[in-house]
Amino acid sequence: MNRTSRHVVGTMNMIFWLGWTVIYASLAWAADLLPERQHPVVSKVIARLFSYHHYRQMTIDDSASSHSFDYYLQALDPNRSFFLASDLAAFEKYRYQLDDAVNGGQLEPAFAIYNTFIHRVDDRIAYALNPAHQKFDFSVEEFYQPDRSAAPWPKTTAELNEIWRLRLKSEALSLKLAGKDAAGITSTLTSRYTNFQKRVKQNTSEDVFQIFMNAISEAYDPHTSYMSPIASENFGIQMSLSLQGIGAQLTTEGEHTVVVRILPGGPADRSRELWPNDKIVSVGQGSDGKMVDVVGMRLDDVVQMIRGEKGTTVRLEIIPAEAPAGSPPKKLTLVRDKIVLTDREAKSDTLEITHEGHAYRIGVISLPTFYSDMAAQARDEKDYKSTTRDVRQKIEELKKANIDGLIIDLRYNSGGALQEAVELTGLFIDNGPVVQVRNSDGSVKVLKDHDNEVAYDGPLAVLVNRRSASASEIFAAAIQDYDRGLVIGSQTFGKGTVQQLISLDRFIPSAEAKLGQVKLTTAKFYRIAGGTTQHKGVTPDLIFPGDPGDSETGESAERNALPWDQIQPTGFSRWNVVAQFLPQLRARSQQRTARNPEFRLMEEEIERYQRERAKTTISLQESRRLREREAQEDEELALINRRRAIRGLPPLKKGEKAPTIENAPDPLLEESAHIVMDLLLLSQPQYHGKVVEQ
Repeated sequence: MNRTSRHVVGTMNMIFWLGWTVIYASLAWAADLLPERQHPVVSKVIARLFSYHHYRQMTIDDSASSHSFDYYLQALDPNRSFFLASDLAAFEKYRYQLDDAVNGGQLEPAFAIYNTFIHRVDDRIAYALNPAHQKFDFSVEEFYQPDRSAAPWPKTTAELNEIWRLRLKSEALSLKLAGKDAAGITSTLTSRYTNFQKRVKQNTSEDVFQIFMNAISEAYDPHTSYMSPIASENFGIQMSLSLQGIGAQLTTEGEHTVVVRILPGGPADRSRELWPNDKIVSVGQGSDGKMVDVVGMRLDDVVQMIRGEKGTTVRLEIIPAEAPAGSPPKKLTLVRDKIVLTDREAKSDTLEITHEGHAYRIGVISLPTFYSDMAAQARDEKDYKSTTRDVRQKIEELKKANIDGLIIDLRYNSGGALQEAVELTGLFIDNGPVVQVRNSDGSVKVLKDHDNEVAYDGPLAVLVNRRSASASEIFAAAIQDYDRGLVIGSQTFGKGTVQQLISLDRFIPSAEAKLGQVKLTTAKFYRIAGGTTQHKGVTPDLIFPGDPGDSETGESAERNALPWDQIQPTGFSRWNVVAQFLPQLRARSQQRTARNPEFRLMEEEIERYQRERAKTTISLQESRRLREREAQEDEELALINRRRAIRGLPPLKKGEKAPTIENAPDPLLEESAHIVMDLLLLSQPQYHGKVVEQ
């Protein structure tokens, strides 16, 4: 299950989540951790907030306790590589006691489980650092199972030792294939597992309390969470600093630092080489600084290594999200920069196409996020920046260029200012409701466009993909519900919930220290037609192939996400300009895409990805791994060269890096333009552009 997307949508903060990788024990035995004085009181306050103010309106009872019990164990040992089956049997007595622990402030069960975990980790690190366990024979045919999240808990220490022997061998082989010699492999593994030892010395009872309370919060939904005082402070710092560096939002997943979100307009976004769910395994400074292995390192330490002054260089080694297990890391170089508002502004262009023997001009407005300079607006500045203002201006410019249709490109737009989604919709409709917001008390508020002016009334399409989320989904859903335009692409992300940050200090004002805060899901978005955008997202009118990893991205991939449901629709008047033509539009598009080799390549890439992800084990025999890697590289090179041949480019040789192609063809955008012209000609048969000489 993909856990990285849960903190993505609609934020611009680099979140320091203290997951299971920051709770390892020291090799030196330490006294067991116990709850701090304030924890019983804080747990009771959080319990009341969850029970009475969360959207689910669910009490923390035995059912919630059972779910939280499983979530807590998974948070501590997600790959089932530390606990023994006998530990689980001993813990089972707590399954239905965690609700009483939280509601009554009796937190001993959570700390008892955690302290056992610390001792098990201590044993495992000692095993990993034993030189006798870092010697491997790579000629033997053996296999390793990287994902043990659903595997049985090991029954004996001998069984656990075998799991770790194969784990260490797999890591060593990956390092060898990446160019490390024997000494380098030993040094890297020793450093990697020594990081476990260092982290435990920094561990506190507050860390344990946070992990446990977040296991409780998971029983509600993946976006509700508790942040300790330190995590809250880091969160606030990142509110102002997240726009510095490479423009990537990071979190911790297992022992890896994982990319959560790419900020629009930043160095990572411009590179088109770093994507959500990619794992960062090494970081180097400058053009030739030593690459430092960051597997197992604290997230804040990794962030400090990646962040730096504008204009400086950082090098990363990453494991792409779509890479098969055991793949070598991919190297990329980024120049740090500061992300400014102009990098995220709406941009416009025209696309010239030949359609049924005639030339047409399609306007394209690309919108990376929904933005608004709220500070300038609060100061009553006349010309403050906003999405709607900028798009209105772009529309006027495109109309002067005599466009025949318009595409709003929301691919990779993860959301932003809700009011901008409402006002942007108003540019394309007379007036009326745009989205419904249902609160935890059941009350429903309808957000409306009150402006009767229509900035553009011609043929319209909204282009989306799996990374289009939140405000993007609200806009696309409204255009679809009004039957005002087409929605084209792949199913959107599906985040239709609203979160509120609540400081715990307000409930315990006499506390001697800061108490942290809670991020609570308090409301849900619903379309004007009644269905929510939560979980399902927006299903396009015409479906395009998505990105290879789409099935593991989005709200539906999240554990315990709030479900799709519906409420009463609100009154609105449909434009009736699209639905009647959908069968013909789909048929014509399918005929074109069936002949389009770019679309066939995209479908093959998805099939290849799914085939590789279906493999549950990887070989630990060097010769076989090399053959498999070579076959994968050959297949990937063949796909690249087929695409280059389609575009009239010379083939690449093996080992040659593909250069960045400026203004590379965008087959999805081009097909969208043809669909828009189909819509125009079906609705206005007499309309024709310039005749193209044959």
